[in-house]
Amino acid sequence: MTFRLRSVTFILAGIVGVALVLLASGTRLASLSGNAHILAASQPTSIAIDYPANGSVFPPEITAPTFLWHDPAENAKRWVIEVAFADGSPAIRVNSPGQYLQPGAIDPAAGPALDLTPEQASTLTWKPDPEMWAKIKRLSVIVPARVSIRGYADSSNSPASFGTVAISTSTDSVGAPVFYRDVPLIKPTGALDKGSIAPLPQSALPIIKWQVRNIAEPHSHTVMTGLPTCANCHSFSADGKTMGLDLDGPRNDKGLYAITPVAKNMAIRNQDVLRWSSFKIDADAKSFDPTVKRFGFMSQVSPDGRYVVTSIGPPNAGNTHGKEIPVFAAGILDRLYSTNYKDFRFLQVFYPTRGILAWYDRKAEMLRPLPGANDPNFVQTSAFWSPDGKYLIFSRAAARDPYPPGAPKPQYANDPKEPQIQYDLYKIPFNGGKGGKAEPVEGASHNGMSNNFPKVSPDGKWIVFVQNHNGLLMRPDSKLYIVPFAGGKPRLMKCNTSLMNSWHTFSPNGHWLAFSSKARSPFTQLMLTHIDADGNDSPAILVENTTAANRAVNIPEFVNIPPDGMDKIEPQATDVYKYLDQSYELMQARKIPEAIQALRKALALEPSDPTTHYHLAILLSDNRQEQESLFEYRKACALDPENTQYMAFLAEALAKNGDAEDGVKHLQKAIAIRPASAEYHDKLGLLLLSQGDLPHGVAALKKAVELTKAKEPKYIAELAEGYFKEGDNADAAQAAHQALDLAVEANDVPLQNELIDNLERYENTR
Repeated sequence: MTFRLRSVTFILAGIVGVALVLLASGTRLASLSGNAHILAASQPTSIAIDYPANGSVFPPEITAPTFLWHDPAENAKRWVIEVAFADGSPAIRVNSPGQYLQPGAIDPAAGPALDLTPEQASTLTWKPDPEMWAKIKRLSVIVPARVSIRGYADSSNSPASFGTVAISTSTDSVGAPVFYRDVPLIKPTGALDKGSIAPLPQSALPIIKWQVRNIAEPHSHTVMTGLPTCANCHSFSADGKTMGLDLDGPRNDKGLYAITPVAKNMAIRNQDVLRWSSFKIDADAKSFDPTVKRFGFMSQVSPDGRYVVTSIGPPNAGNTHGKEIPVFAAGILDRLYSTNYKDFRFLQVFYPTRGILAWYDRKAEMLRPLPGANDPNFVQTSAFWSPDGKYLIFSRAAARDPYPPGAPKPQYANDPKEPQIQYDLYKIPFNGGKGGKAEPVEGASHNGMSNNFPKVSPDGKWIVFVQNHNGLLMRPDSKLYIVPFAGGKPRLMKCNTSLMNSWHTFSPNGHWLAFSSKARSPFTQLMLTHIDADGNDSPAILVENTTAANRAVNIPEFVNIPPDGMDKIEPQATDVYKYLDQSYELMQARKIPEAIQALRKALALEPSDPTTHYHLAILLSDNRQEQESLFEYRKACALDPENTQYMAFLAEALAKNGDAEDGVKHLQKAIAIRPASAEYHDKLGLLLLSQGDLPHGVAALKKAVELTKAKEPKYIAELAEGYFKEGDNADAAQAAHQALDLAVEANDVPLQNELIDNLERYENTR
């Protein structure tokens, strides 16, 4: 109320001053009631101070902000900024020419700059110097300072325009740096389709940066860049000693995760990286499908650094949609809706529609589902820990197909054609991995909205979460809400900006919340808000100079370390992926010897990777180096002894090298693990026929045909050949005719020609 009265007093004083000038010049004033239009014309036009907003609270260590305003008074050509203090200290008065907002510096490697919008181009700016800002902060702690802006015509001493805001400085420091990804967002040039999790071309990955920002400094510090693969969602233990990082391997393999100690100079080593797909989640299961990647979604390190909670695919989820896009990581498209849109502001969208919660124990080196959050009828995702590690807050919704047959293709973010999913927040006890009953969080569930990305305050009193109409997190309508940890009435936070508010993170002391917003640019920027003990927050303030004007702040996360506690991260483990990607490019170019050398370089860095041994074996065989190929297949099987795909290829390699008997044993072992695999029965049948074991060979081929319901012409054609070798020409001809009909239906011309030739042999030798 004090500030409102003061501003009114100023306006009235201006009016009286104008009246005195008019009287002194002999101008005759009529009564106030009769000449109200003259009085109104003398009042200053209202200036809209866009930033900082009235009531903004700044950390004591933050650098000076840039004040932004719009002045509708066309005759205003110069401005006076006054900062008044309640304790009677002399006010600060500064003359400003009102410089227009200028585009920020860009990174040429990230693409061209964006033009300012008309509104931005008409924005006026002023920034206090460091000494002045220090004084403002010092004198605005107890009572807010009043910042007033007056616009003047060139020759006038009376203000043509006026605006004012109150700002204050908190006694609560931020106290920790923010770690974030600094990413280019390069506009798409071609058609985009489902499965496009990565909005960047492969060539742009090396220019992604990982930055650390001490807000007492004017700029951020790059700690990691130049990775040949994508690394993304990261989290830190509450004590700041452990970092977890989702890590893509080669060819869009999103099943890797790095866990490494935090230090001023740290490294991500090969031994720090684990593969989610290497773990069985069912202790009683004999195996898992090796073709389906177990992609961990939004993994989070526990407060003590021992556990990681993640969302993985439910057991036996299959790979239906992965077959539609074979170049994409298998299994992901059956549980995650993902695409890129042409609207540059909201290029990327992703959210899971299937999944269960699982937890990884670093000491026991095991991954297990969390009882109570492992129901395949629901998608359970984006779990975050309570500060004491006793509870998890996660998002849950009814499971669904992310790409139902015949569904129309959406064209923009929040297009009604998108798969509709509204998450509810649930709370579940961790209970040492035993889980328990999941309960909905009152105020953040069953409200017709999507409630997601919950973060618990360090004191355990509050949950801040994102609410939007559909999907997860980075939506145009994402808003931040706060609700008591025990549940209750949610409050829309004051810090929300006009467009996309998400990726929030509590400072270790709990007094500040950092988050991302697109209110001021299509490129996401970093914001801060103060939160008091009662959960009340203040208008958002911008952390300036976090990145170039054509790059975006992504996934900000406070780290509980000193402001200068992280200098460099050496991504040693990613060197291997550089060579693996090289090998795939060389393979596509049919430069087989060069591809072999690239894989050998990868194995020199990571000799215990069975997949690399397996791919090297394939290339060596392709290069007619059969003995060396056999050695690599054996190595792959030794490192991953239950991988049936490796067993099947080893069996074929053994046969090529004259040991068909041992090959049969490996195929029989693969069939024992996966008895429903028609492919393995077919391979076994062919190998037995080659050994002269005709009865068992034909029986295995019959099983392959049976498992495919006699719909696979290749298997039926091979069975026909088995009959022929047994001397059963009639059955051979009948099977060949059946296979030929299917081959014609499938338009498989090479197989048609082969079957026509075979039929001539079968029928002429009856």
